[in-house]
Parts: sequence; structure tokens; C-alpha cells
Amino acid sequence: MAKLIIVVLMLSSLFLAIPNVYARKQQGPEPKTSWFQSICQGKEKVAKVHFYVQDILGGENVTVYEVANASITSTSPTSFGQVRVLDDLLTAEPNINSQEVGRVQGLITSADLKTSALAMNLNFVFTAGEFNGSTISILGRNQIMDTERELPVAGGTGKFRFGRGYALTSTYSYDPITNYGVLEYTIYVTYVDESTISLFGDM
Repeated sequence: MAKLIIVVLMLSSLFLAIPNVYARKQQGPEPKTSWFQSICQGKEKVAKVHFYVQDILGGENVTVYEVANASITSTSPTSFGQVRVLDDLLTAEPNINSQEVGRVQGLITSADLKTSALAMNLNFVFTAGEFNGSTISILGRNQIMDTERELPVAGGTGKFRFGRGYALTSTYSYDPITNYGVLEYTIYVTYVDESTISLFGDM
């Protein structure tokens, strides 16, 4: 009797499943997200972007401003708690009068009690060349006394959508009298080649 009940239950489950399978066939296959599939199928490119940042903290044409500080900032050897906002010029060469390629805008915070290190939130806005109108965003820690520093690429817009990678930066020159520095950046960013993506054709 027990075996008969088990057989009846199995047959009931089978008959209940058949309408669901038929309904799925009637609805057709599930939609494909081809743009995500493209990412997994090697439809990406890697760009190397090289430029210089004109970092002006003193004089008439200042581009870096302090907006806040902590109660210990003035006595801290690392200026801990200092928050600054910047809008620096990007140039193709170290000279400030060389070709302008964009701006870098963002927030930098002195965030280490023992070492001169900045927590950085930067947006590189390109205004010339192949990547005109695109941006790269960088978040990370910059230990500014190191010869070369590495920061992660958090994302991008325009041609750099789905962007990821890393940036290498170093201090090209710095004048303590005028408080004017030139920073060198090389960014390696992987991004999706939109010409290979079909959002609707393979749905």
C-alpha cells in the first residue's frame, strides 16, 4: 500500500510539472543580456592614458582650496583632518602652457596620523583627443612621499563605461616657495568597446 501511495504522488508531481514546462515553451526563451555576455567574451579594450597635473596651491591662480580641518590639524605632523577640494589643469606635457587635455576635480583628505597620506576621490574629465567627453574616477590612498604611488580606477563614463584598472602617479616637480607642483599620471584602464555590444538585437 505504501509503495502504491508513493507511485501516485510521483505521477501527480509529473502531471503538475507538465503545464509549467509547456507555459515556458509558449513564452519563448529567457531574454539574453548580451551586453554583459560581451564583457565575458573578451569584448574589452585597454587604454594607456598619460598626462600631467598642474597642482597650484599658492599664488594668484590657485586651484586647490582648503574647505575643512580637524581640531588637531594645525599641530599634526601629517596635517591630519585637512580636507581640500581641487580643480587642476591636465596637460599633455609638464609645461603648464602645453596642450590642455582636461581637468581633474575632486576631494583630497589628509587621513593618516603617522604618515603623509591622502584619501583621494578624483574625477579626470578629458576635453581633447580620442577620449574627449569621457571621465575616469579614482578612489584610494596616496602616500605622497613615495616616489611612485598606485591608485585604483573605480569607474568611468563615456568611452570608459565599465572602466577598471589602476593609475601610477609621481611628483614630477615641486616648488616649496610658490607651492606649485606638477604631478605625472599614467592610467591603465580596461573598458567595454561599445561597438561590439548589442543591447536589443540578441534579446
